[in-house]
Amino acid sequence: MSVRTKVLGMVDVMMRVPPILVIDEILKIGMGLPSRSYTDKSVDKGGGASDISSFHHQSSNNSIDAAAGTDSISNFDMFTQVTNASLEKAIDNASTAAIAGGVLSSSFGNLIDELAKDSYLSDLLSITSIKFVICVLGLFCALGIFMLWTRHLVMVYMFVISLGLTFLSHWSNVSALALMENNSCILEDILSMNTTRLLDTGGVAVSLLPHLVAQWFMGMLFAYIHLGPRYSILQRSMPLIFASPILLATLPLKMRIIKYLPILAAAVPLLLTKITIMSSGMEAGKTVYNGYQFATNFVSNFGLSALIENEWQRLNVPSVLRVFWTIRITQEFLGLVLNDQVNAMNLIPTSQKLLVDGCETLTAVLGMTSIISVICHYIGKAFQWYLLTFENDEEKSLGTVSAVLFYILALQTGLTSLSPDKRFVRLCRNLCLLFTALLHFLHNIVSPILMSLSAARNPSRKRHFRALTVCAFLIIAPIVLLVTLWSRHSPSTWLLAVTAFSVEVVVKVCVSLATYSLFLLDARRPSFWEKLDDYLYYVRAFGNSVEFCFGILLFFNGAWILIFESAQNATGGAIRAIMMCIHAYFNIWCEAQAGWSVFMKRRSAVHKISALPEATSAQLQAFDDVCAICYQEMYSAKITRCRHYFHGVCLRKWLYVQDRCPLCHEIMMYTDRREESEADRAVHQRHQEQAAGLAAAAAAAAAAAAAAQNR
Repeated sequence: MSVRTKVLGMVDVMMRVPPILVIDEILKIGMGLPSRSYTDKSVDKGGGASDISSFHHQSSNNSIDAAAGTDSISNFDMFTQVTNASLEKAIDNASTAAIAGGVLSSSFGNLIDELAKDSYLSDLLSITSIKFVICVLGLFCALGIFMLWTRHLVMVYMFVISLGLTFLSHWSNVSALALMENNSCILEDILSMNTTRLLDTGGVAVSLLPHLVAQWFMGMLFAYIHLGPRYSILQRSMPLIFASPILLATLPLKMRIIKYLPILAAAVPLLLTKITIMSSGMEAGKTVYNGYQFATNFVSNFGLSALIENEWQRLNVPSVLRVFWTIRITQEFLGLVLNDQVNAMNLIPTSQKLLVDGCETLTAVLGMTSIISVICHYIGKAFQWYLLTFENDEEKSLGTVSAVLFYILALQTGLTSLSPDKRFVRLCRNLCLLFTALLHFLHNIVSPILMSLSAARNPSRKRHFRALTVCAFLIIAPIVLLVTLWSRHSPSTWLLAVTAFSVEVVVKVCVSLATYSLFLLDARRPSFWEKLDDYLYYVRAFGNSVEFCFGILLFFNGAWILIFESAQNATGGAIRAIMMCIHAYFNIWCEAQAGWSVFMKRRSAVHKISALPEATSAQLQAFDDVCAICYQEMYSAKITRCRHYFHGVCLRKWLYVQDRCPLCHEIMMYTDRREESEADRAVHQRHQEQAAGLAAAAAAAAAAAAAAQNR
């Protein structure tokens, strides 16, 4: 990938971050609905009475807010009569604030604060329904902008920037005219060459110079990016139009004329913007319709999952979320630094606050999920590098599976709906569960490597040592985690789940090490080890039984949480119920069926093998051949109905698949004694017939040879 492609990809990612920031702000204010109050600051220990009382308190607050909203809605007609006056009053107040301070001397945040303090506008926006509708529209608009193609996204940004330049130019002109209001005419100073007043650092001329330069550059930028008609004369005169109020204000004009100069200057770019909206409305509708047609055709040809995957890659969602979360946390950190709240003594509380704010909304949780996905991915790559292996599907899916698991845990535990202190505790608990899941994923990486090393009889001790050290880490890490947690926390449903996952990791690693050791012993034995299959079956059956028991335990643990601890989180309870159903089907029912099927097949095969006669030493010596299944020498064998010799273990594995002989494909097993005797007689007769046929053929060949010799 070239540098140009990487830069363009990064620019595309950065352009998609602002819609996510807008969505995050909308979710942060709760979609305009009554905000949630956190009165109970006790730590969540698994859904106790404190959560329930807090929930009832929040419900009562919501009822009061809803009643207030209903009362406001009942007075909606009164507000609609004064809407225009309210907006005009708010704009006048904002203009007054701009005249007092100026755009270049005060930030946009101060202007927004002045708008927020306006009583008329606050009364209008305090209506819950109106705020909710505005938030819903903003949410859908941000989602639509986020999903645009890059070409259309650039056009949207050009339109927004051009519109923003128009309003910024208006505020700058208003503030510049406010500076000139009570001062003498600058034109007189220029004509009289009064350099003392013109060059005075506190004078009007020096104060107006930044406004004039800013207006000139804003005019040039607007002429370059606006999407309206591009007439050559209008394009060249655009900087002059932006700076015209300041230039005309230097003339000896009346104040009532100067007052309307900023409005006249903004009329031209606003007219171009209106033309752009009118001309682009039809094109926007066509773009939406074409996108809908593309989606329907793609789904009909390739399926919904393929469409989601294609759009996920086109939008580069993980990178966008990572950049969004990084910007969000950086903004929070800079705010703390500017307020002198960060020093060497409170780094841990600062980190705790950043983590709590980093999972405040669903979009923030998605951003944190993308960061965790990258961390888990590189952890998998580090272990892969240490194990000297570079092709492993488990490592490729490690980041994705970890991200999905963390987000599901956040949803089913209601992470965003908790108070800050409870949210931090719940986040740490979710990370502990994620750590145990990560240990399971690492075991899935190292287990095939152990099996391949033992089966291939690899002499490289370095690879054996690295695999064994990873296994040692997978045993020590969960033990240390459990000792730490049990020494600092009282028993709870969460701690029980972590314990089950950790013990399961230790058992799985021990099973893998036992299997690895058995294969190594078999590789160093001089003869065939018939009991190896039995030992492997017993070891794996033990591990599968432990996993099955822990699966049942986790199911009942989840049921307890669902019934007694998730009453205050309806969404999380629904997600937990769905996950429990999935767990019950795949990890309990399907595993039980598979285990029972293997047990019955093995039991049937053992019964069938025991019914076959054992070959004697004389028969094996007369046979003097290897097993046709494993090609190993036979010190003991079973004789099938068709008089073929196989190892009992090899034949048992073959019977898992089918009941026919691997050589002649006849039924190997006897059904009763009569059939056995009849089969023996039939086989003996067939052998006699074959021998007689061979003798007759030999006699005929000998006679033909003798006749040819006589001739």
